[in-house]
Amino acid sequence: MALYTPVLALLILAAGFAVFSVIMSALVGPKRYNRAKLDSYECGIEPTPQPIGGGRFPVRYYITAMLFIVFDIEIVFLYPIAVAFDAMGTFALVEMVLFIIPVFVAYVYVWRRGGLDWD
Repeated sequence: MALYTPVLALLILAAGFAVFSVIMSALVGPKRYNRAKLDSYECGIEPTPQPIGGGRFPVRYYITAMLFIVFDIEIVFLYPIAVAFDAMGTFALVEMVLFIIPVFVAYVYVWRRGGLDWD
């Protein structure tokens, strides 16, 4: 347990700082509300009218997000293999290829089905 004491102290300190920052910004910050501040910000473009309760996102948005997550996780798993490639040798190469092939097949499938076309 003594090994985890500094980690626990840092976690408590970080949580305390986050809570303190949110509370102090609510207490000390300016309270000038107007319609422009309550609208959603869309990268400098005039916001489009949204129905009450929010609008619906197109399905392509979720497909793009899922593809990003898949390739992001692939990179997270491939980076340690690339760092320790010299120590693992041929085993690392075989494992890396066996890991990349299903991801590449899925990428080609999505590409052929038109999942990457944004119309």
